Amino acid sequence: MARLVAAHAPGECRLSGCGCLSGPVNQSKMSTTHANSAKTVQTVALLLLVAAAISALAGILSAVGYAQNQLPLFAGVALASVVTLILALFAWQSIRRIERELVERERAALAQRKESERNQEAILRLLDELAPLADGDLTVQATVTEDITGTIADSINYAIGVLRDLVSTINQSAIQLDGATRQTQGLSQHLAKAAAAQSKQLVAATESAGTMAASTEEISGNAERASDVARHSVDVAHKGGDAVRRTIDGMNTIRETIQDTSKRIKRLGESSQEIGNIVELINDIAEQTNILALNASIQASMAGDAGRGFAVVADEVQRLAERAAAATRQIEGLVRTIQSDTNEAVVSMERSTTDVVGGALLAENAGAALEEIEQVSNQIASLVQNISASSRQQAGEAQNIARNMQVLKEISTQTAESTSATSQGIAKLAELSADLRESAAGFRLPADAPTIISDTQRVRALAASDQSGSRPRPMQAAS
Repeated sequence: MARLVAAHAPGECRLSGCGCLSGPVNQSKMSTTHANSAKTVQTVALLLLVAAAISALAGILSAVGYAQNQLPLFAGVALASVVTLILALFAWQSIRRIERELVERERAALAQRKESERNQEAILRLLDELAPLADGDLTVQATVTEDITGTIADSINYAIGVLRDLVSTINQSAIQLDGATRQTQGLSQHLAKAAAAQSKQLVAATESAGTMAASTEEISGNAERASDVARHSVDVAHKGGDAVRRTIDGMNTIRETIQDTSKRIKRLGESSQEIGNIVELINDIAEQTNILALNASIQASMAGDAGRGFAVVADEVQRLAERAAAATRQIEGLVRTIQSDTNEAVVSMERSTTDVVGGALLAENAGAALEEIEQVSNQIASLVQNISASSRQQAGEAQNIARNMQVLKEISTQTAESTSATSQGIAKLAELSADLRESAAGFRLPADAPTIISDTQRVRALAASDQSGSRPRPMQAAS
């Protein structure tokens, strides 16, 4: 019994024809069956051991009971014998049943071993056919049989077809990726150069914007100063206009005064003419008086001593007449001088009046010009104020432009850095594309093999996957 248990120990079955270790497919099932049989044999052996122990105990008790009381001893021996007999019968029946089960199981194991050997041969044959697949040879084609490997071979053929399509797709994608990568790398390099050039242009534009902002601020300051000057010019023009208007008024007054003075001088000339006439009259009177005095002196000298006193008077009258004639001549000379000066004064007054009138006209023209200058100065001041306001606004906009150009410069710098990083990433992608092409080149594809899996092969593969409990995900073959 112990040898039977040891012979059917799990994993160590040495019975002829059992096939527990000969077939790798049914090894787990046979190990479980042998384990159950071994447990049954061990139970029977344990019962036999208990029976033997009871028998030995009964012998001991019988020896003891014989010395004390022979009747109970015989009863115990009889009871032990009956129990031992029952246990022996039960063990014998169990052993016969186990032997029958072992024979049946040995037959089943022999059939399973033969089936396992056939399956193992089919699997080894399939593995031999698929051995080139490990080297990347996708031209292999598994033979589809009616045994257990038929569905497996069909599924493997389907997988190989999908793998062919996948490798072809990967190869084509790698080629397209390589071309796209080269094109993108060229565009990236061109973009990097353009970004660098744009960055330089933005730097120059930023400097120009800063210079323009400074110039605009300077123009704004100059415009404000020009506005102040224009306002001052307006004030000066206004004051000049007032002065010209006052000058015109003064010249009009002077003209009126000169005209009045000219009239008076003319009247003075007329009066001096009258005085000349009077002087001529007095001169005539003096000459006549002188003649009368001379005649009186002649008459007195003719009268002798009687006319001597009259002669003295006549001489005095003659001297007075001569003095009056001399004074008259002096007065006449003065009158002539006064008349000449008066005429010259009248002519000068007339010229002065003409000059004053001309000056008044010039002053009026100057006043009109100053009024126009004042209006133009007001317009210039308004325009300069508008220019100043526009300059201040342009200065603010120029500062905003300078700030925006600085932001654009930073963005351009970041774009250049991102473009450089993108170029490096594209270079790495090109390396990965080359590696992918090299990896895809390790597979061998048939030159005339179809790239699309047939419908029959697809149906068989799907049926096999349904039987195995797993469904392969269908893949679109590359055209």
